[in-house]
Amino acid sequence: MFIGKLNGHFRVLLAGAAVSALVLSAAPSFAETPADTLVQAWAIDDTITLDPAESFELSPAEFLGNAYDMLVRLDVADTSKVKPGVAESWTVSDDGLTYTFKLKPGLKFASGNPITAEDVAWSFERVVKLDKSPAFILTQFGLTKDNVTEKAKATDENTFVLTVDKAYAPSFVLNCLTATVGAVVDKKLLLEHVAAVTPTDDYKFDNDFGNGWMKTGYAGSGPFKIRDWRANEILVLERNDNYYGDKPALARVIYRHVKESATQRLMLESGDVDVARNLEPGDLEAVSKNADLTTTSAPKGTVYYISLNQKNPNLAKPEVRQALKYLVDYDAIGSTLIKGIGEIRQTYQPKGVLGALDSDPFNFDVAKAKELLEKAGLKDGFSITMDVRNTQPVTGIAEAFQQTAGQAGVKVEIIPGDGKQTLTKYRARNHDMYIGQWGMDYWDPNSNAETFTSNPNNADDGTVKTLAWRNAWDVPELTEKTKAALLERDADKRAAMYRELQQAALDTSPFVLIFQQTEVAGLRGNVKNYKLGPNFDSNFVAPVTKE
Repeated sequence: MFIGKLNGHFRVLLAGAAVSALVLSAAPSFAETPADTLVQAWAIDDTITLDPAESFELSPAEFLGNAYDMLVRLDVADTSKVKPGVAESWTVSDDGLTYTFKLKPGLKFASGNPITAEDVAWSFERVVKLDKSPAFILTQFGLTKDNVTEKAKATDENTFVLTVDKAYAPSFVLNCLTATVGAVVDKKLLLEHVAAVTPTDDYKFDNDFGNGWMKTGYAGSGPFKIRDWRANEILVLERNDNYYGDKPALARVIYRHVKESATQRLMLESGDVDVARNLEPGDLEAVSKNADLTTTSAPKGTVYYISLNQKNPNLAKPEVRQALKYLVDYDAIGSTLIKGIGEIRQTYQPKGVLGALDSDPFNFDVAKAKELLEKAGLKDGFSITMDVRNTQPVTGIAEAFQQTAGQAGVKVEIIPGDGKQTLTKYRARNHDMYIGQWGMDYWDPNSNAETFTSNPNNADDGTVKTLAWRNAWDVPELTEKTKAALLERDADKRAAMYRELQQAALDTSPFVLIFQQTEVAGLRGNVKNYKLGPNFDSNFVAPVTKE
């Protein structure tokens, strides 16, 4: 555990298996945190589960990216490539259907159990059979509950073979395997923690594949292991001494749940934390002017958007969807709420991704919005609710939108909640409007195209729960075009297909895209080698040191 007063009166730190108390001076202190421990202040209330087969949020992606390894990993030095994870090499058959991975020999999980191809195969099997939110990243290759044991199998102790259903672009398949859902889990350890369940029509298995235990448990092989998690409070990573690669310099990394930017800045200035992760523009500027502190930033494959549930009859009207896009004051948001932490962007593909469309056609135009609302039969406006995670900058953006929408007669009631509350409601399609952020699951244009412009089954019990599905946007034609883009091996033609999909979203979708995130962090001056990656699961802390 870690408990820390803002003025540094005392700290209690988890040190290995023992808890040791460091009693500091009763006077205000600017003492640094221990040299072998990195303490980060970050809003982590979107963490719902630590099971890679189920987790689909942003902050846990970082935890899982540091605590688990995959067959292959994104090469952050060149995001057009992947590099070895537990696999040392791989080949693709001439027909493009069979991927054969050779594992590095002698690898171990944090538990001490050996990593074998059977662990890889079972990891794929449990993802497909559990069929949680991120499962579609693997099932899109034709894997089903009935065929997964044959299509994803170990042929010997160090050889894993994946057979896909179509000749996809190999870069697409490999990019998908870098996602956290592709994490290799410790089969032997998890089999000790499976729970019996009663089979149903939807779930035909008599056990939970360890999913109940894995919500808070750990069965990985990454450079760090997950030591402890308490929701809305703390997560602790501890160095994994069984890791096959370069061992982290730090013994542990502690994430403290701190939502307020000003509080994070004060904690950073006092030395109670080493890193502040949710800095708003004003606090970021203050940190940048402090000689004892530094800052770092990186463009993120994360976009912020307002979504409109098509189950609401008013929001289902095309004119209303477009009207709301004219009721965002993009210029004001860009110059205040996201200054230094984001860039206005109205298309769903982040810059730097193949086929990203650079088009920002909407501006704040109340007259245009009123004209569209009148065409929709809503001349006097309407009332609507918006679910908002109570962190910045989303709260500020929601309040700004509430004010500008009101100028056209759209009365927005903001319903605040923590990350878990708002996401649970959103995932159940029980919202009217929702403001959120979406990070790419893997560095390929399909990641965002599939979630924003694909919805294979719009029924409430649909299993492919993309953002289009969450907002009940039934788009069979765009769904088929999204699928077709996966089979185009010519990069230029594929890029053109993704630009067409983004244009369609601008013209018709229930998504009001606002900005692409620039992730920032404030650092104590003694923190070295701290770099932010393009995705949250590539925010690697293993290279970090403290002087």
